[in-house]
Amino acid sequence: MLDRRLNAYRPDLADQVLQGQVEAERFVVPQPAMIAAPVVPLRPRPDLTAGIDTELLIGEAVGVLERKDGFAWVKAASDGYVGYLPESALAPSQQPTHVVCVPRTFVYSGADLKFPMRRALSMGSRLSIVGEIETRGMLYLLLSNGDAVIARHLRALSDAPLGDYVHVAARFIETPYLWGGKSAFGIDCSGLVQLSMAMVGEAAPRDSDMQAEKLGIVIERDALRRGDLVFWKGHVAIMEDERTLLHANGHTMSVARETLEGAIERIGWLYGQPTGYRRPIAET
Repeated sequence: MLDRRLNAYRPDLADQVLQGQVEAERFVVPQPAMIAAPVVPLRPRPDLTAGIDTELLIGEAVGVLERKDGFAWVKAASDGYVGYLPESALAPSQQPTHVVCVPRTFVYSGADLKFPMRRALSMGSRLSIVGEIETRGMLYLLLSNGDAVIARHLRALSDAPLGDYVHVAARFIETPYLWGGKSAFGIDCSGLVQLSMAMVGEAAPRDSDMQAEKLGIVIERDALRRGDLVFWKGHVAIMEDERTLLHANGHTMSVARETLEGAIERIGWLYGQPTGYRRPIAET
């Protein structure tokens, strides 16, 4: 049985790449599109009352397998996740030029911080910039509709991503915990790992079980250092140093710091001991 999170197939319709692996009445080639809203939940079925599996951010590329009754069935280009979202959240494909590199920023109705705010964006959001303008010493980057973003809150995608993903993760401290969340407005444990690593140019699977199976290399507990991952059943945490970890968690309902020993003791009575340890980036 193929993982439905990463493989788009139903009895009536399936992704063309799965032909020969699954049975379906019809196979289609996903059509390119782009996320057009700041944060869009991706759900396992076309129902707004269904819980969310993950989220997609503005500027992310998707392949659309079906548009029906106001919903689109899509596959995310970044991590292959499959699900349903409102068709209104899609726009024609466009090549982003910049990514938001601070936890949160605003899009203004023009190049002036006193102008009305159009929307708030999370780190990881992608934008197509067409120009720049300076107002009272502040540089703004412009969108095609005249809206503007503080220039230093964006990084050109053409620039090589640099930095330490643990430092990125620490910038999310006190961000609310949200099951399935993948933004600076609400994030879950594996979303924190994936988004933080993406900001330094490293790919990670979306869910903690995927990360525990495929991300990096297995290590022993006594080898833990900064950047290593600790897994429990259904949970993952990032080591900030040999004794302290960072994680989005349902205990504090936020991204928080905790000692490794304290986390093991607190989590153990309900979810058991850690199931494994991995080093996601060899040079960390």
